[in-house]
Amino acid sequence: MPAPATVRDLLLAHATSQAPGLAFEDRTWTWQEYVAEAAARAHVLAAMLAPERPPHVGVLMGNSAEMAMLIAAGAVGGHVTAGINATRRGAALAADIRKADCQVVLTDAEHAPLLADLDLDGIPVVDTGSAGWAEQVLAAPRTTDGFPSTSEADTFMLIFTSGTSGDPKAVRLTHRMPVFAGTMLVDRFGLTGDDVCYCSMPLFHSNAIAAGLAPAAAAGATLALARRFSASGFLADVRRFGATYLNYVGKPLAYVLATPEQPDDADNPLRVAFGNEASDRDIAEFGRRFACTVADGFGSTENAVVVTRVPETPPGSIGRPADGVAVFDRETGQECPRAVVDDTGRVTNLDACVGELVNTTGAGFFAGYYNDDEATQERMAGGMYWSGDLAYRDAEGFVHLAGRTSDWLRVDGENLAAAPIERLLLRHEAISQVAVYGVPDPQVGDQVMAALVLRDGASLTPVELEAFLAAQPDLSPKGWPRVVRIAGALPSTATNKVLKRELVAEGVATTDPIWIREDRGSQFRERPGNPSVLD
Repeated sequence: MPAPATVRDLLLAHATSQAPGLAFEDRTWTWQEYVAEAAARAHVLAAMLAPERPPHVGVLMGNSAEMAMLIAAGAVGGHVTAGINATRRGAALAADIRKADCQVVLTDAEHAPLLADLDLDGIPVVDTGSAGWAEQVLAAPRTTDGFPSTSEADTFMLIFTSGTSGDPKAVRLTHRMPVFAGTMLVDRFGLTGDDVCYCSMPLFHSNAIAAGLAPAAAAGATLALARRFSASGFLADVRRFGATYLNYVGKPLAYVLATPEQPDDADNPLRVAFGNEASDRDIAEFGRRFACTVADGFGSTENAVVVTRVPETPPGSIGRPADGVAVFDRETGQECPRAVVDDTGRVTNLDACVGELVNTTGAGFFAGYYNDDEATQERMAGGMYWSGDLAYRDAEGFVHLAGRTSDWLRVDGENLAAAPIERLLLRHEAISQVAVYGVPDPQVGDQVMAALVLRDGASLTPVELEAFLAAQPDLSPKGWPRVVRIAGALPSTATNKVLKRELVAEGVATTDPIWIREDRGSQFRERPGNPSVLD
C-alpha cells in the first residue's frame, strides 16, 4: 500500500473502521461514521462553491465535533478550509475573512454574533447549528467519490499566525506538512489505534492540526476534543476520555501546574504530552506530577525551522537544530558566532552571538502566505527562511531562544534579550509565568519590566525577589528588572502565547501591584496608588 500523500489518504485509510475515531463531550463516532459525516459536508459545500473562484471555506467556531468534521470535509472534498481565529473581532475579523477569499463562512451559535454587523462583501454566513444545515447534511450522500484529486503540494488549510508581533498572516498549510507531522509522531511515540489523542488546543491553529488531528488520523487513534483548554478540567478530561497522548502549545503546562497538586494526580492513563514553548521546569514537573513523558520541541505555524530536544540538551536550550537551521545576522547576512559563556554561566557576547533563526536550505514546509507576497518575500529574503525568532547557539551547537525580534532591549547602551531573563526568573518556585519587555527610559533606550504571575497560593515580597536576583550569578546587572508587575494573568492569544504588545502599551498604567527598583540600586519599593508614571 503506498504511503499517504494527503490528509484525504490518512482519513480514507480508516473509512470502513468500526474503531472509535472522534470523541466530543458525551458522544463518540467510529472512524467510518467520522469519514462519512465529513463526506456529507463536503458534498453540501461542493454545491455551494463557485468553480471559477478559489475553493475556500471559512470556519469560525470553537472546538467541536462539527469543527472536526468540517476540517475533514476539506480533506475529503478537496476544498481549502480557512481556520478563522475565534479571538479576532470587528474589522480585523472581517479583514481576515476577506483576505482568505472565503466563498462561505461556517459558524455556530456562539460565534455567529461576531459576524452580525461586519462588512463581508456579501460572503454568506451559515450557522451549522441551524435546522437548515442539519437537513442539508442529512440529505447528502456519504460517499467519498467524485471529488477533485489533491496532491501533497496542494493547500489543505489556511491557518492564521498568532499575531503576537503584528497582524496575523494566512499561512498556506499544504497536505504535505500534517501528513509528515502525523506519521512522524506516530513513529516517534508508537501511537496505535488503541491510543486516544486529547486535543484542547484550538483547531483553527497549526498545533492542533499537525500535533493533534494528524497523528490521530495517521494512527487510526481516537481524536478526543475539548471545547477549550481548562487547567482545572484537564485531568478530569484525560481520565474521562482515557487519553494517552495530548498536544499543547504555549503555556498550558504552566497553567495546569499552577493548580494545587493532588496525591492521585499520577493516577491517569496519559503516556505522552507533546508540544512546544514549555519551560525546562514545567517539562520536568509536569512529567513527574502526571507520570508521563513530556516531549517539547520548537516550531511555528510556518513550520520551516525545526529544533529538537535530545537527551543531552542542556538546561535553557530548546535543543539541537535540524540540518540547515542556523542563527544569522539579518543586517550582514552572515552566520553569528557561537556564544561565549563565562564561569558564572553568563553570555558575554550577546551583541554578536544573538541573531535570527533561519533555514539556510530554503522554505522547508513553508508554502508562503496567502494574498501577501510582500510578507512571503520578507520571510524568504536571500532564499533563506527567516523565522523572526531571536536565538544564539552555544559552543556545542545547541539553540537558546532570546525572544522575538521585537524582544531586543537596549538598556544603558547594552543590548539585552528578553527570553534569557524570563528563563532565569522562572527558577523561582513561586513564579508560574513571566513576560519580560521594555518600557521607555526617560533618558534614552529601554528599562526592563517584568510581569510575573505567581502560582496559586504562592507569595513573593520585594525583599525576597531582591535576594533571589542577587543570588543568580548569570544575571547581568543590566538585566535586573527596573519595574515588576504582579499580575493575575498575562494577556495571551488563543494559542496561549503572551501578547507582549498589550503589556508594553499598558506600561505601569495598571491596577496590578507595581514594584520599582531604585535607580542604580537593587532595592524594590512598592508603588503607592496607581499613577501612570514610575515616580
